[in-house]
Amino acid sequence: MGVEASRPLGVILAGGLATRMGGGDKGLLQLGGQSLLAHVIDRLAPQVAGLALNANGDPARFADLGLPVLPDSIADYAGPLAGVLAGLDWAAGQGADCIVTAAADTPFFPRDLVDRLILAAQGQAHPLVLATTPRTGDEALKSGGGRRVNRHPTFGLWPVALRDDLRAALTDGLRKVVLWTDRHDGREALFPVDGFDPFFNVNTPEDLIRAQHLLERA
Repeated sequence: MGVEASRPLGVILAGGLATRMGGGDKGLLQLGGQSLLAHVIDRLAPQVAGLALNANGDPARFADLGLPVLPDSIADYAGPLAGVLAGLDWAAGQGADCIVTAAADTPFFPRDLVDRLILAAQGQAHPLVLATTPRTGDEALKSGGGRRVNRHPTFGLWPVALRDDLRAALTDGLRKVVLWTDRHDGREALFPVDGFDPFFNVNTPEDLIRAQHLLERA
């Protein structure tokens, strides 16, 4: 039996190297008494028909999460698109039409992520949408009249129908997410910023301290 027709599957992307955190799994860092991954699961699970984790290495370290663990099928840490492809291959086996991805180190992303992505995809033959937020303050000044939004390439809606095209692009060396989404007329879903960017992610020890402050204010 296929997945619920009206909801995509969810895939949490945790396949990076976390070099700025000294290596290891950023998603397993503790924030407010639970892991970053637990925060992400908390937000994404109610929005999707099923959930999996994209991660490389020994899957046993995530056994307590009770999620399928999907390794990259493209070698040498090919970036987020490799995780997207792993998710699309998994979703194809589940009979799903699309997936929504979220990063494992982003604990405050919107609870209406999936609904807004789906809304932005209306009318597309193959739903393909990235999350964006408006540039504010210094970011807007530095853009010099260029793009007025920040794209968040690990947060998107992706069609299973384009998985073989993505596989071919990755095999040919493509790594930049927006080059592939632009190639397929990908759209953007704009999310509001209320005090801080909801797609703020934990890259450094200082970011983890900031995340703790944000959690205490929530």
